[in-house]
Amino acid sequence: HAAIDDATGMVVGAYFDTQETLNGYYRVFQQVLENYGIPYMFYTDRRTVFEYKKLDEKERDLSKNTLTQFGYACKQLGVELKVTSIPQAKGRVERLFGTLQSRLPIELRLAGITTIEQANEFLPRYLDKFNRQFALSPHSIKSVFETQPTSEEINLFLAVLTERKVDAGHCIRYENRYYKLVDRHGMDTCYHKGTSAMVIKTLDGTLYSCVDKEIYVLEEIPDHERKSRYFSTKKELEKSREKKPRYIPSMDHPWRKCNYMKYVYAMVGKEEQWAS
Repeated sequence: HAAIDDATGMVVGAYFDTQETLNGYYRVFQQVLENYGIPYMFYTDRRTVFEYKKLDEKERDLSKNTLTQFGYACKQLGVELKVTSIPQAKGRVERLFGTLQSRLPIELRLAGITTIEQANEFLPRYLDKFNRQFALSPHSIKSVFETQPTSEEINLFLAVLTERKVDAGHCIRYENRYYKLVDRHGMDTCYHKGTSAMVIKTLDGTLYSCVDKEIYVLEEIPDHERKSRYFSTKKELEKSREKKPRYIPSMDHPWRKCNYMKYVYAMVGKEEQWAS
């Protein structure tokens, strides 16, 4: 995964993964935000990671359509997302891939790198050297990057949102694990079975949930307790009850369910206009 600035030819982000994934493009997006700021526009492939795809024009079930997380993150940050299926339309990044495919294997072999993790650690140093040699000077070009977000904001914006239902045990199942909802005071919160909830997985893997107008931390429920509550000492019980306050984003954050659903229906309406 890689991104290049069309004005200067500077490689602004790159990331190795076993295949093209949302996580890979999120990592490139993170590098762009941390090192340069919010870009004006992304010009990308016509992949389902970037573009909304409708499987059937007559299909009204939104769960069967592809509504992109990357597109929603771009919308919240004010980044225009333009897609194309023509390689020549984005020739600069295609030429970059041709260059890197011929150069990087040799550089990695000389550095003794054999794993993806090592390669991702090596990339920033290599790109810095690459940009110094090939990128144009930006002094005569006006930058269109907006102010850099904080690391905390980047972690929250580049999140994956998934719809779930609260089960009979007041829990949410996500990735084959069960989680309870914990409020900002460290107290467990219960909802009726069938209540709609939105699970938010941030870039660093922290899990939150948005239910109605509140945001909670998701705390995993272990299969078995390590110690019995009836046989533990009094001090151990008191210590286990002491819960530190959790950091929970305020509800003015764009995770709000109503904001996300507006985006979903806007994309569906836009697709129907194009079809007509």
